[in-house]
Amino acid sequence: MPGLSIKLPLQRDKEDGYILTKTYKEMIAQNLKHLVLTIPGERVMDPTFGVGLKKYLFELNSPNTRGEIEAKIKQQVEKYMPFIRIRNIRFSNKENQVLPEENLNFLAVSVEYYVKPLDSQDVLDISVSLR
Repeated sequence: MPGLSIKLPLQRDKEDGYILTKTYKEMIAQNLKHLVLTIPGERVMDPTFGVGLKKYLFELNSPNTRGEIEAKIKQQVEKYMPFIRIRNIRFSNKENQVLPEENLNFLAVSVEYYVKPLDSQDVLDISVSLR
């Protein structure tokens, strides 16, 4: 079956050369994840693309920081993926997570979104940590 885009991270497949995304829902989730994880300036020829979630690992876990992340996600989605509507953004803290002692820098975000053309809802869970 032909695919829509290359699934990331790249993995070889005997049939197509690389494993491909097969549905629009899967491709949109992958693109949203990359939008949230890409650091502004990292994408060539588009220095404003991305939220850069990892850059918030050493920020104070405060309502102001969470509000800044939430605003940045909404702004980036509106600009680069206007067919998506963000329904809710939740943050997980260390009290809710079972973390190894050496992994104290941890940030988890859950983005609930609605894809208008597909009339579909989904949740993207992203966590970043220092390793």
